[in-house]
Amino acid sequence: MKTFLKEALLVVLVILPYVYLYTVWNQLGEQLPIHFDFNGTPNDWVGKTTMLYIPGAVGFGVYLLLLLIPYIDPKRKIMEMGDKYYSLRFTLTLFISLLLAFVIFAGKSGSSQSTGAVMLIVGGLLAVIGNYFQALRPNYFIGIRTPWTLQSEQVWKKTHKLGGRVWMGGGILIAILSFLIHGNEASGIVFGTLLGIMVLWPVLYSFTEFRKESRN
Repeated sequence: MKTFLKEALLVVLVILPYVYLYTVWNQLGEQLPIHFDFNGTPNDWVGKTTMLYIPGAVGFGVYLLLLLIPYIDPKRKIMEMGDKYYSLRFTLTLFISLLLAFVIFAGKSGSSQSTGAVMLIVGGLLAVIGNYFQALRPNYFIGIRTPWTLQSEQVWKKTHKLGGRVWMGGGILIAILSFLIHGNEASGIVFGTLLGIMVLWPVLYSFTEFRKESRN
């Protein structure tokens, strides 16, 4: 019963964007913007009815993938995380639902001037994911999966210890800057730069640690 309720909670989170979509449906135009340039001007549109499928395809798609990963992981290491993996699934589902709700909001308003809201959401998500890095066991689906972390469990542990700190710090910094930086172009440059550092630093670290381990 407890497992059923926990899964039901995740399903409710997935459905929430549809609840918001229902409340604003009559306010939506027949063509909705889904992509914007750096100035917040829409440059790609979809039909109104397409919004009936996007939250389901993305939200339920991610939910089902995260549900199945422990069973299709050849190493079966993710199951060892126990409740921590459920907490990670809950966090990812929540943040994806928030992003989908923002997509609907941007479509309704016809502008993406609230780029700071996206930075805040994504920054929070990256920080929370970083908090779970050290709990991740070597697997082929989630985490910093480089040729070197997958080949050495010790390199995996060291890389995820560093990566957790980098992602938490970077995510918090992105969230803070979302309140300080105004303008879509500036936000995009800052966000892209920080995200690049957060991705490349642990990858390069895993390579150097593997080289050290190989020499010894």
